[in-house]
Amino acid sequence: MRYALLGLGALAAITYAGGALAQSKPLPPASSDAMPPVELTITMDGDKPICAPAELKLPANTNVELHVVSQAAEPVTITAPGQFENANVLHAEGDLVHVASEKGYLVKQHGKGVLRIRTLKPGQETYACTSNRNQKAPFEGKLVLTSPAG
Repeated sequence: MRYALLGLGALAAITYAGGALAQSKPLPPASSDAMPPVELTITMDGDKPICAPAELKLPANTNVELHVVSQAAEPVTITAPGQFENANVLHAEGDLVHVASEKGYLVKQHGKGVLRIRTLKPGQETYACTSNRNQKAPFEGKLVLTSPAG
């Protein structure tokens, strides 16, 4: 009887926690219904990752499909301030792993994947590609979020 009550209590706690997590704040409507595909390629220059394009231009406040292709023989982490937080990630598939800090995605060696994200408001940020072996020398590019045409 004691284990039955303990089991019911645990089930109630899990159900409550799941409901609380499911109630995250929904995203406002996107500025555009289009979901433009954009490719991000990762290569290596010695032990330093290089991401292309160096200036990644995306429409702001829009759902974007980011195709990530890595030619690197080691895992590389892609980061951009605020962009990869759970609230802004719509879907991820392939050889991509969300890092625990929510600051980026780890791309497996020679990995490919698709990230569907909601971009942030217009502005510019630095985005980075960092190898696990050489974290002190990341590639830094520019993430440019522009107001969508329309």
